[in-house]
Amino acid sequence: MRYFLGKIGLFLLTLWAAVTVNFILPRMMPGSPADAAIAKLAQNGPVTPALRASIEAQLGVPKGNLLSQYFQYLNNVIHLNFGVSYSNFPANVSDLVGAALPWTITLVGVVTILSFVIGTVLGAVMAWKRGSAVDATGSVGSSFLSAFPPFWLALMLLYFLGYVTGLFPTSGSYSASAVPEFSASFFGDALYHAILPGLTILITSLGGWIMGMRNTMISTLGDDYVTFAEANGLHQGTVMLKYAARNALLPNLTSFGLVLGGVVGGSLLVEQVFNYPGVGLLLFQAVTNQDYPLMQALFLMITVSVLIANFIVDLLYGVLDPRTRR
Repeated sequence: MRYFLGKIGLFLLTLWAAVTVNFILPRMMPGSPADAAIAKLAQNGPVTPALRASIEAQLGVPKGNLLSQYFQYLNNVIHLNFGVSYSNFPANVSDLVGAALPWTITLVGVVTILSFVIGTVLGAVMAWKRGSAVDATGSVGSSFLSAFPPFWLALMLLYFLGYVTGLFPTSGSYSASAVPEFSASFFGDALYHAILPGLTILITSLGGWIMGMRNTMISTLGDDYVTFAEANGLHQGTVMLKYAARNALLPNLTSFGLVLGGVVGGSLLVEQVFNYPGVGLLLFQAVTNQDYPLMQALFLMITVSVLIANFIVDLLYGVLDPRTRR
């Protein structure tokens, strides 16, 4: 119990630090957050103090001393109020993120989990059959897949399977004629549009999970407790799953927590290539347009999701490996 309470306390402390840093960083930048929007207006003529004050009021630029701004910021974070987007005025940042987040979680999240499960299982089988044709073929294939940069593979799939053959759509998350609704036809259309970006993420990430699990499990197979289990005549499947694979899974589980936490950040390059309306594309647009409220909300969301994923992994560690609770 002390182990789990300590992890909860550490999580809350780290969460507070992340929220505070997210408050401080934009205020360390020179000038006002509204300067980018005002600079665009200045191209058409001088910006008077009254016009500047009006723009800052519309954009929700915080007023008062730093301490009062901090408590106002904490209150806004609790209520998920991140202000107005500069580049999509007068749209709220929360609405923009809420519209993009389901697409990213559905695409990147599902593909990441699928890649982890497939890669971990294949890596365990390859390690168990080390030195065989299965191991050799899998090792070469994994190294080959890992060598593909995601953006390059995305462009290749887009060109050959999208433009040349016309088998799959080249951009977007659903057809222009489709109506977003809870229906089989819409889900089928959305799945059809997600095949190429999903395949890109799956292929480029699969090799790392395979080789990571294989190498760790080969090391685990040489431990004394695995040898002792085999000497006692336990079934090979029991030794493989309950003794070798369970302990070899722990390092992969840590990596999975980090990757899964970053899922909400989307796959920026892949989403940009396929013009997929996820968080990655939204972040790219926010950086390009100097949309500080939107960037701040996205950075905070990504940071918090990584912290939550690591917290869950820490709790799972305590369940899978009782030694960590000592």
